[in-house]
Amino acid sequence: MTKATGIYQDYSEQPYISPNRDSEWFNKLDRGTVQRVPKRNMIRTSEQLLPGDIILLWRIQLGTFTNQSWFPKYFEYDYGIHAPSRLKHLIKEKYALQASAKDSLTHIPAPEIKAILKQKGVKGYSQLNKQQLIDLTHKALSEEELANLFDLRAIHLTKKGDDALKNNADIISRHPKKNI
Repeated sequence: MTKATGIYQDYSEQPYISPNRDSEWFNKLDRGTVQRVPKRNMIRTSEQLLPGDIILLWRIQLGTFTNQSWFPKYFEYDYGIHAPSRLKHLIKEKYALQASAKDSLTHIPAPEIKAILKQKGVKGYSQLNKQQLIDLTHKALSEEELANLFDLRAIHLTKKGDDALKNNADIISRHPKKNI
Protein backbone atom coordinates (compact mmCIF):
# COMPACT_ATOMS: atom_id res chain seq x y z
CA MET A 1 0.00 0.00 0.00
CA THR A 2 1.39 3.39 -0.97
CA LYS A 3 1.22 6.32 1.39
CA ALA A 4 -1.42 7.92 -0.87
CA THR A 5 -3.57 4.78 -0.88
CA GLY A 6 -3.35 4.57 2.90
CA ILE A 7 -4.56 8.15 3.31
CA TYR A 8 -7.70 7.34 1.35
CA GLN A 9 -8.26 3.70 2.33
CA ASP A 10 -11.70 4.49 3.80
CA TYR A 11 -12.91 6.11 0.56
CA SER A 12 -15.10 4.23 -1.90
CA GLU A 13 -13.10 5.79 -4.74
CA GLN A 14 -9.49 6.94 -4.61
CA PRO A 15 -8.79 10.60 -5.43
CA TYR A 16 -6.29 11.36 -8.15
CA ILE A 17 -2.83 12.19 -6.83
CA SER A 18 -0.35 13.40 -9.41
CA PRO A 19 2.85 11.35 -9.60
CA ASN A 20 4.57 14.75 -9.42
CA ARG A 21 2.85 15.71 -6.15
CA ASP A 22 5.30 17.44 -3.88
CA SER A 23 6.29 15.02 -1.13
CA GLU A 24 6.16 17.95 1.29
CA TRP A 25 2.35 17.82 0.88
CA PHE A 26 2.35 14.41 2.59
CA ASN A 27 4.43 15.82 5.46
CA LYS A 28 2.05 18.77 5.81
CA LEU A 29 -0.87 16.33 5.84
CA ASP A 30 0.76 14.40 8.69
CA ARG A 31 1.19 17.69 10.60
CA GLY A 32 -2.40 18.73 9.89
CA THR A 33 -1.50 21.86 7.92
CA VAL A 34 -3.19 20.63 4.71
CA GLN A 35 -6.30 18.53 4.31
CA ARG A 36 -7.09 15.50 2.25
CA VAL A 37 -9.81 15.54 -0.43
CA PRO A 38 -13.15 15.54 1.42
CA LYS A 39 -14.85 12.15 1.22
CA ARG A 40 -18.03 13.76 -0.18
CA ASN A 41 -15.99 14.92 -3.20
CA MET A 42 -15.37 11.30 -4.16
CA ILE A 43 -19.03 10.24 -4.17
CA ARG A 44 -20.52 10.03 -7.65
CA THR A 45 -23.70 11.83 -8.63
CA SER A 46 -26.75 10.16 -10.15
CA GLU A 47 -25.12 10.80 -13.55
CA GLN A 48 -22.03 8.89 -12.33
CA LEU A 49 -19.98 12.09 -12.33
CA LEU A 50 -17.68 13.19 -9.54
CA PRO A 51 -18.23 16.55 -7.82
CA GLY A 52 -15.01 17.76 -9.52
CA ASP A 53 -16.66 17.03 -12.87
CA ILE A 54 -19.60 19.21 -11.87
CA ILE A 55 -17.24 22.05 -10.93
CA LEU A 56 -15.49 21.62 -14.28
CA LEU A 57 -18.86 21.84 -16.06
CA TRP A 58 -19.64 24.95 -14.01
CA ARG A 59 -16.35 26.52 -15.13
CA ILE A 60 -17.17 25.67 -18.76
CA GLN A 61 -20.64 27.18 -18.37
CA LEU A 62 -19.07 30.55 -17.51
CA GLY A 63 -18.25 30.88 -21.23
CA THR A 64 -14.51 31.52 -21.11
CA PHE A 65 -13.23 27.95 -21.14
CA THR A 66 -11.09 26.66 -24.02
CA ASN A 67 -8.98 23.64 -24.87
CA GLN A 68 -6.02 25.72 -23.67
CA SER A 69 -7.47 26.84 -20.34
CA TRP A 70 -5.40 26.42 -17.22
CA PHE A 71 -6.74 24.04 -14.55
CA PRO A 72 -6.52 25.33 -10.97
CA LYS A 73 -4.85 22.97 -8.53
CA TYR A 74 -8.09 22.67 -6.52
CA PHE A 75 -9.29 20.11 -9.04
CA GLU A 76 -6.63 17.73 -7.75
CA TYR A 77 -6.23 18.88 -4.14
CA ASP A 78 -9.89 19.55 -3.26
CA TYR A 79 -11.83 17.43 -5.76
CA GLY A 80 -9.43 14.55 -6.38
CA ILE A 81 -9.65 14.61 -10.18
CA HIS A 82 -7.14 14.91 -13.01
CA ALA A 83 -8.98 17.74 -14.76
CA PRO A 84 -7.51 17.33 -18.27
CA SER A 85 -8.54 13.66 -18.47
CA ARG A 86 -11.93 14.40 -16.88
CA LEU A 87 -12.52 17.11 -19.52
CA LYS A 88 -11.87 14.51 -22.23
CA HIS A 89 -14.36 12.22 -20.47
CA LEU A 90 -16.99 14.97 -20.28
CA ILE A 91 -16.59 15.64 -24.01
CA LYS A 92 -16.68 11.92 -24.86
CA GLU A 93 -19.86 11.46 -22.80
CA LYS A 94 -21.40 14.55 -24.43
CA TYR A 95 -21.65 16.76 -21.34
CA ALA A 96 -19.50 19.29 -23.18
CA LEU A 97 -18.25 19.79 -26.71
CA GLN A 98 -15.28 21.33 -28.40
CA ALA A 99 -16.46 24.11 -30.69
CA SER A 100 -15.46 24.65 -34.30
CA ALA A 101 -12.79 27.15 -35.29
CA LYS A 102 -15.48 29.61 -36.41
CA ASP A 103 -17.31 29.28 -33.10
CA SER A 104 -14.03 29.80 -31.23
CA LEU A 105 -13.17 33.16 -32.79
CA THR A 106 -14.57 35.05 -29.80
CA HIS A 107 -11.58 33.73 -27.82
CA ILE A 108 -9.02 35.00 -30.36
CA PRO A 109 -7.72 38.58 -29.88
CA ALA A 110 -8.76 41.07 -32.58
CA PRO A 111 -5.17 41.64 -33.77
CA GLU A 112 -4.82 37.89 -34.41
CA ILE A 113 -8.08 37.84 -36.38
CA LYS A 114 -6.79 40.78 -38.44
CA ALA A 115 -3.56 38.86 -39.09
CA ILE A 116 -5.57 35.87 -40.29
CA LEU A 117 -7.61 38.06 -42.62
CA LYS A 118 -4.45 39.72 -43.95
CA GLN A 119 -2.78 36.34 -44.50
CA LYS A 120 -5.80 35.20 -46.52
CA GLY A 121 -5.87 38.38 -48.60
CA VAL A 122 -9.18 39.68 -47.25
CA LYS A 123 -9.56 43.48 -47.53
CA GLY A 124 -11.52 46.08 -45.59
CA TYR A 125 -11.00 44.96 -42.00
CA SER A 126 -8.70 47.64 -40.56
CA GLN A 127 -11.43 49.77 -38.93
CA LEU A 128 -13.71 46.93 -37.81
CA ASN A 129 -14.46 46.12 -34.19
CA LYS A 130 -14.02 42.56 -32.95
CA GLN A 131 -17.58 41.39 -33.66
CA GLN A 132 -17.37 42.83 -37.16
CA LEU A 133 -14.03 41.04 -37.66
CA ILE A 134 -15.63 37.78 -36.56
CA ASP A 135 -18.56 38.31 -38.94
CA LEU A 136 -16.20 39.09 -41.83
CA THR A 137 -14.10 36.01 -41.04
CA HIS A 138 -17.23 33.84 -41.06
CA LYS A 139 -18.12 35.14 -44.51
CA ALA A 140 -14.63 35.14 -46.02
CA LEU A 141 -13.19 31.83 -44.78
CA SER A 142 -14.46 28.28 -44.64
CA GLU A 143 -14.28 26.21 -41.46
CA GLU A 144 -11.55 24.09 -43.06
CA GLU A 145 -9.41 27.13 -43.93
CA LEU A 146 -9.80 28.58 -40.47
CA ALA A 147 -9.26 25.31 -38.59
CA ASN A 148 -5.71 25.07 -39.91
CA LEU A 149 -4.77 28.58 -38.76
CA PHE A 150 -5.14 28.26 -34.97
CA ASP A 151 -5.51 25.50 -32.39
CA LEU A 152 -7.54 27.24 -29.69
CA ARG A 153 -11.11 25.93 -29.44
CA ALA A 154 -13.91 27.01 -27.16
CA ILE A 155 -15.48 24.39 -24.92
CA HIS A 156 -19.26 24.61 -24.46
CA LEU A 157 -21.83 22.79 -22.38
CA THR A 158 -24.38 20.59 -24.06
CA LYS A 159 -27.94 20.25 -22.83
CA LYS A 160 -26.81 17.09 -21.02
CA GLY A 161 -24.08 19.10 -19.25
CA ASP A 162 -26.50 21.88 -18.39
CA ASP A 163 -28.93 19.33 -16.94
CA ALA A 164 -26.12 17.81 -14.84
CA LEU A 165 -25.36 21.27 -13.46
CA LYS A 166 -29.00 21.88 -12.59
CA ASN A 167 -29.28 18.46 -10.94
CA ASN A 168 -26.21 19.12 -8.80
CA ALA A 169 -26.59 22.75 -7.76
CA ASP A 170 -25.69 21.74 -4.19
CA ILE A 171 -22.14 20.87 -5.29
CA ILE A 172 -21.73 24.26 -6.94
CA SER A 173 -23.15 26.05 -3.89
CA ARG A 174 -20.46 24.42 -1.68
CA HIS A 175 -17.64 25.51 -4.01
CA PRO A 176 -15.80 28.56 -2.66
CA LYS A 177 -16.52 31.70 -4.71
CA LYS A 178 -14.21 34.67 -5.06
CA ASN A 179 -15.48 37.87 -3.48
CA ILE A 180 -16.68 40.21 -6.18
